[in-house]
Order: sequence, then structure tokens, then C-alpha cells
Amino acid sequence: MKSAVETLSPTRAKLTVEVPFEELKPSLDAAYKKIAQQVNVPGFRRGKVPPMVIDRQVGRAAVLDEAINEALPKLYVEALQSNNLEPLAQPEIDITKFEDNQALEFTAEVDVRPEISVPEYTGIEATVDDVEVTDQDVEDQLQALRERFASLSEVDRAAAGGDFVVMDLTARQDGQVVEGAEVAEMSYQVGKGGMLEGLDEALTGMSAGDVRTFSSQLVGGDLLGQPVEVEVSVSSVKEQDLPELDEDFAQTASEFDTVEELTEDVRTRLARGKRLEQAAAARDAVLEKLLDSVDVPLPESVVETELTARREQMEQQLAFAGMTMQQYLDSEEQTIDEFEADLEKRVRDAVAAQFVLDQIAKQEEIGVNEGELQQHLIQRAQQSGQNPQEFIQHMLEHNHIPEMVSEVVRGKALATIVEAAKVTDESGNHVELANLQPDGTIADPAAQADDAASAEGAESAESDRTAGETDEPADAQA
Repeated sequence: MKSAVETLSPTRAKLTVEVPFEELKPSLDAAYKKIAQQVNVPGFRRGKVPPMVIDRQVGRAAVLDEAINEALPKLYVEALQSNNLEPLAQPEIDITKFEDNQALEFTAEVDVRPEISVPEYTGIEATVDDVEVTDQDVEDQLQALRERFASLSEVDRAAAGGDFVVMDLTARQDGQVVEGAEVAEMSYQVGKGGMLEGLDEALTGMSAGDVRTFSSQLVGGDLLGQPVEVEVSVSSVKEQDLPELDEDFAQTASEFDTVEELTEDVRTRLARGKRLEQAAAARDAVLEKLLDSVDVPLPESVVETELTARREQMEQQLAFAGMTMQQYLDSEEQTIDEFEADLEKRVRDAVAAQFVLDQIAKQEEIGVNEGELQQHLIQRAQQSGQNPQEFIQHMLEHNHIPEMVSEVVRGKALATIVEAAKVTDESGNHVELANLQPDGTIADPAAQADDAASAEGAESAESDRTAGETDEPADAQA
């Protein structure tokens, strides 16, 4: 087989392939065998029909078609490998010449991975925000903790922000009750939001026994986004009784004995969380700097596929949240054109990042072991709220494991870039990333080295002990 490649663009290639007829013989034999299993010819058992009989009964053309269908995928892959091309989409194949007992010629146009020259990335400089935990941050966390342990008591007054009400809701359109738009005896915190627009305003100032009507829009169902009149009635108003922030509360809500210890723990946890946020910002900043320094041609078919996937994902998320696209745009103060432009930019940046990280992984010979893949799959399952075993089984059954491997490889490539960068905060301090742990703590490199040495020493000692035990019987026999 001979093949030649023509570069149509940095991301698209055209293969021209010529295959001598004799190289198609295995595919022809397979075609005869397959057709023999499918036809009934008097005097011959199924599967035992000779080729010449098949030619006469079915036709040589049908055999040639079957042979070509069987051979083309293999020939196409072989041509890709011969020319070191990595396809990114399905090819457009055109058979340009084929007659019985003569060479097969075909062309294949396909989007391919572009060749990228990655510049030196050691020492990329980036700046991120300082890690700062304010007293207000700590106070907000302690307040949220107190609310978790709060109790409710019924009051004889009008509802205010923060109170809980027990209410009935009925939505009507043109005077008719909307099916599925009724709730009864529902507990709701005034000011929490997330339900019907205008509900919090209507509830504020209502007392037990009061009824009000307000205009809103449905956030779910077949009439999503349709205007409705909503009647709300309140049967009780309860206020939240927060526990005092004292030693008793500290001991009830945590493992600490004093408020000071609890407060310090909250501050420490917030600092760790903000350190992880800072690390994420550092990764984004370093990657952005690298992408700005390299030209990455993007195949439009890949960009369009990713854009479609992102739009569908967005639609699903909005439907789950009970929002229309227009409501989302209003909340973000964006027009549809601005949203689409922002989405396309993010998609193009993401595709470019994948190509660059894949190239760096190839240069650095970054691989993935079974433990790393297993950990990544478990993390993905936890992020999506799924059972890890069921998630892994789904990935295996639908052949998504290669995608997971690529994600791990790209993550390791990005870590390589970031750890080689010079990242500082706004105050000019070095941002430690190489030794940052998943819980936001900073590991001691010396301690890690000592632990590794201790583990290696223990393993060596165990090996010597085992070897000694193995030698004992031999010595005894001697």
C-alpha cells in the first residue's frame, strides 16, 4: 500500500491511498465467508457455498462491496499511522478508483491534531490575590454553624426576613389553577430566595391567617417562564432561636472545649480553602500566560462540537434550576450575543489548552498508573454525586476510560508547568504550589523525604528478614 498526505490547513489533511488488488485478498476471503453464512443455495450447506457459486448466485459486485467495507477502516488507520497523523473527527472518504482485479484508490479528508511548538515554560511569572481571611469571614462561618443548631419557635407577629413560615401556594393562569403549581404546608425561610420571583416580598409583613396575591413567572413544567397570578396563604410564623456562642455551644457543635479553639479552627479551615482557591487561580494564570505565547490552530469541527455540548449542558442546568435562558441572561446582565461570544472564547481557550497540555505530556513522557486513574475516577464520581463503583462501571461500558486517562495526563502536565512557574501573591510573597496538599495544607518536603526513606528502609528490612527466613531450611539441611 502506498499513501501520500496533502496538508490542506494546519488542522486538516488529505490522504491519497493506493492499494494493490492482491493486498485485498484477505478482505475478499472474509467477504466470501460472510456471504456464504447468509445465503441458502440448494445442494450446499450454509457456510459451505464455494466462491464461484456465490459469484453466480449473488454477484461478484456484492462481494467486492463487502470486501471494501471490511478493508477500508483498516487501510485508513494504516495510512494515518504511516504518515504520523492523529485524527480528531470522522474522515470524509471517497473511493476514486476501483475495478475488479485492479488497484483500489481512495482519498480521506480529516481534521488532524495540529503540530505545536511549545515554548520554554520554566519560570513563567504570574500573580494571584493574597490569601486573606477576614474577621467577617470567620463570623459568617460561625453564624452558619449556629443556624445549623438553631431551634424554631412560633410567634404572634408579622413575618420578617430570616423568619420561617408555613405556607400554601397556588398559581393560576387566566383564572385556572395551573396543574402541578400548588404546594401545601410548606416550610420556607423568608428572604432565602430560589423559588418564585416576588415571593419574599409578598411574605414580608404577612401574619398567620393572611392571604396575598402577587404576579410572577413559573420556574418549571410545561409553562416554564409563563406569567401567573400566585396566591400565598400563611398558617404560622416562626422565628429562629440561635444558640449562644459560648463554651457549651463549642462543645456541642465541635470537638473543641472553648469558643477560642472553635474560632481558630474555623479560621484555619477558611485559610486552607482560600489557599486551594489561590492555587486554582495560579493554575489558570500560568496556563493563560503559556497560551498567550504559543499559536494553536484550532479545527472548527472540534470547536463546534464542544460548543454544542456546552450549550446542551447549560440548557440542562437551567432546566434543573427552573430558570429560562432569558432569566439567566438578566441575572448576569448579559445579552445573548455577549453570552455566545464569551462561551466561544472559553471553548476555544479550552481546546487550545488541551492541545498544548497533550504536547507537553508527550515531550515530558508523562504517563498514568492504575492508582492515579482509580483516584481520578473516584473523585469524578464524588463530584457528580454518584456511587464510585457504578460510575466506574458506566465509564467502562461506554468506553470513556481513554477520556479519563487524558484528563489525568493533562492534569499532570499542567502541574508540571505550574510547579516550574514563579507565582507570587499581590504582596510579593512566593506562592507554594509544589507541596500543597488536597486539604489545603503545605507539606514539609524534608518530612516527606524522611517518610519515604523510612518506608524504603522498612521495605528493605522486611525483604532481608524474608530472605533470611527462606535461607533457614537450606542451612538446616546442610
